[in-house]
Amino acid sequence: MDYMKQERERGITIQAAAITFDWKDHKVQLIDTPGHADFTIEVERSMRVLDGAVAVFDAVAGVEAQSEVVWRQADRFNVPRLAFVNKMDRQGSDYDRCLEMMRERLGVLTLSTMMPLRSELGEYEGAIDLVGLEVVEGKLSREATDEEWSMAMDHREVLLESAAELDENLMDIWLERNT
Repeated sequence: MDYMKQERERGITIQAAAITFDWKDHKVQLIDTPGHADFTIEVERSMRVLDGAVAVFDAVAGVEAQSEVVWRQADRFNVPRLAFVNKMDRQGSDYDRCLEMMRERLGVLTLSTMMPLRSELGEYEGAIDLVGLEVVEGKLSREATDEEWSMAMDHREVLLESAAELDENLMDIWLERNT
């Protein structure tokens, strides 16, 4: 959605832009806001109208200073958030480190719905969706191993237990399932 010449040249969003699209019988209005510190007021202006936000974190850099600023802005406006970790295919990417930084620097509980899959050489290949229990292919050209599925089930159990602690109805379901 970066349409200005400066945005394309610099590879950053300078001015908030909106787009509307249909998704599963819903109309979604997406607002792309700047992430750069020089354009904080543009983000602040957008926060006033949001029903929710997706905070995008770089798997290599983790939580950056500007991410903290935007997160605090969302706190002030009570904007519910999801976090998305991108650039998993880059050298030096570390999903777990990124989640740990979110916990430490943003003071949030992270409930991961995905478990990254890496090759023997450490290259990102895809992920296992811990909710739908399916492999989400990136560059994945193989089936997940039994060991990876076992780890995924362990991660899924942590996800379900953590979610249950946040909601009484989910807690009842989780306790019923595990007793």
